[in-house]
Amino acid sequence: MRAVIQRVEQASVTVAGEVIGAIGPGLLALVGVTHSDTAVEARKLAAKIAGLRIFEDPDGRMGLSVDEVGEGRAVLVVSQFTLYGDTSRGRRPGWSAAAPGDIAEPLVDEVVAELRRRDIEVATGRFGADMAVALVNDGPVTLIVDV
Repeated sequence: MRAVIQRVEQASVTVAGEVIGAIGPGLLALVGVTHSDTAVEARKLAAKIAGLRIFEDPDGRMGLSVDEVGEGRAVLVVSQFTLYGDTSRGRRPGWSAAAPGDIAEPLVDEVVAELRRRDIEVATGRFGADMAVALVNDGPVTLIVDV
């Protein structure tokens, strides 16, 4: 699994003109799934997202995770098959490394479920929908995570 994690002041997902998921301060996690991924990788990715120390601690350093900051911080999880786009040949990306929806959707759902099991507030996009994602990046802080 692969994710692009952005620390945000706020983020939202809109589908057909309706906001379906929104958070204030926290993390936006764009999540991609490949063919070999299982629930094990989904849980590992959720643990990594929850534990990334990218929020300011009392010393002004990036020393706290969304798990440690607690209340008032959330994660917006958005499925993103294009994270497995192959651009090594030509100008048109290939999508063969991205898992099909029947494999990917339950694994993205498992990431969400694992974050919620950790008592983290989670908002989501809608799998397979044409989504408009809006965000205000905080920092900016953006990381690529592979598990």
